[in-house]
Amino acid sequence: MSKILVVDDEQSMRDFLAIMLKKEGHDVVTAENGSDALKAVQAEIFDLVISDVKMSGLDGIDVLKATKEISPETVVIMVTAFATAETAVEAMKHGAYDYIIKPFKIDEIKFIINNSLEKRHLRKENILLKREIESRAGFENFIGKSGPMQKVFALIRQVAETNSIVLISGESGTGKELVARAIHINSARKNGPFVTVNCGALPETLLESELFGYMKGAFTGATSNKQGLFEAANGGAIFLDEISATTPALQVKLLRVLQEREFMRVGGTTGIKVDVHIIAASNKDLFAEVSKGLFREDLFYRLNVIPIHLPPLRERKEDIPALIDFFLRKFAKKEGTSLLLKKIDAEALEVLMQHPWPGNVRELENMIERLVIITPGDTIRLEHVPDAVKNTRPCSELVSLDIPEEGLNLEALLEDAEKAFLRKALEKTGGVKTEAAKLLGLTFRSFRHRLQKYDAS
Repeated sequence: MSKILVVDDEQSMRDFLAIMLKKEGHDVVTAENGSDALKAVQAEIFDLVISDVKMSGLDGIDVLKATKEISPETVVIMVTAFATAETAVEAMKHGAYDYIIKPFKIDEIKFIINNSLEKRHLRKENILLKREIESRAGFENFIGKSGPMQKVFALIRQVAETNSIVLISGESGTGKELVARAIHINSARKNGPFVTVNCGALPETLLESELFGYMKGAFTGATSNKQGLFEAANGGAIFLDEISATTPALQVKLLRVLQEREFMRVGGTTGIKVDVHIIAASNKDLFAEVSKGLFREDLFYRLNVIPIHLPPLRERKEDIPALIDFFLRKFAKKEGTSLLLKKIDAEALEVLMQHPWPGNVRELENMIERLVIITPGDTIRLEHVPDAVKNTRPCSELVSLDIPEEGLNLEALLEDAEKAFLRKALEKTGGVKTEAAKLLGLTFRSFRHRLQKYDAS
């Protein structure tokens, strides 16, 4: 089903086209003049606009120009009973898909409409596929027989049947984007777009224009109108990753989108409505961020309709053997390589099982890829496992602590211990973070994230 706007000052022609298109299963809006058409295009996103050329006030060419100005991706077909070569050339010059002369045969206009929509949808699919390929990272499927992961799978199946906002929490590398994709793929919107946005990867001004798009002249370099990612996700889902990284000013605008499913492009003056399933994720405790005044309370409660928490890998160690097997097979089949399908011996597996994997599944995946590449022969042994992983051991002082009668705050205790080790590692390496990360058996990215988390730098 496509969203189509029919513009004609003759009611009989409007009614005829509307009835025909509705029978084909499309969602049709009509306008009797150019001014009404302009208001409709400003308020909604259309796949196709069919406009008469000769109308009082704003004519069809004006509608064409305005449509292409506001929504360059919308296909426009011009219809006229007063055909001239000059008008046809002008229409095509301004981006019309086709130019049809009245009276026309029903089969003729159906053929043109279907072709235009097919090309529009293919172009949109290609853009989305390219964006998905560029943004794809991490493992490709869920692996997990543990109790915590089975609960996540069950919740995904339930959530997929709704359009309720979902908030996914969990440490970096636990697979939050995979959960979002699984929800989308199992939903009624699965044939619609799935658009991902890393809110922490872009500065505020750029993020706003990426999310909402912008109008020509909105800022230096805005030489034409640009569709935002919310528009690109229309009819599907948008995944707002690292939403805790957004600024208070942007959070206000996101709140409006969540409440009204409406936004304005940067530099725009009219609201644009979208039909999207919103899924957000954060590797920070958003409730704690609210308490610190770093995240809007009203936005948090608007997001936290259906919370899904992904457990860290250290809390589901029984899944590690299956994950290792999955990654061994994945990297043996990796395109452009001729690597053997390798196995892992019991000693090496035991060491990998004991490692806390602060980078979670992503860290494990990177480790297995490394081992597959550097290990000679067909078996990964203990000698091939990096020392930083082999030397992982529990802190004897913490393990020997007794639990007092009044209890203790385990989370605070572990946080204090982690902060202390971060500082000690930096002191020992003279502030060289890459070396400090190695001392703690962490990737540099994971080490940096922990520093930022505790402001321990």
